Amino acid sequence: MIACLGFLFAQGQKSSKKLSAEAEIEKVMAMQEQAWNEGNLEKFMGGYWNSDSLTFVGKNGLAYGWKTTLANYKKSYPDKETMGKLTFTLLKKEKLGPESYLVLGKWHLQRAKDEVGGHFSLTWKKTKGKWVIISDHTS
Repeated sequence: MIACLGFLFAQGQKSSKKLSAEAEIEKVMAMQEQAWNEGNLEKFMGGYWNSDSLTFVGKNGLAYGWKTTLANYKKSYPDKETMGKLTFTLLKKEKLGPESYLVLGKWHLQRAKDEVGGHFSLTWKKTKGKWVIISDHTS
């Protein structure tokens, strides 16, 4: 009985350990991949800072704000077929400060009729205990 309780206590300690910042960011990006592949743009946007100060740089230039970014995604990807299957490949993670990271990587969409992809640089910030993208430059 005591050995069993010791095992359960040890397991509880392992599961309650805080994830590293990089692991937390990777977890958010995995959630984004899953949400995208489910066709759920609102859930995908959960990885972004819900602020008018969010910046997104893409093929159409600079855009500001969470709502604008969501609207642009909806316009560019109106249905699940257009969205395809998203895969991120992380190339570099660099700590910029105690509460900020730069993540560089590649994105790839596999769709029924074609494949598209490119690169991204994401600036992450920990705000209100949560890691979010505050600036996205995707090409």
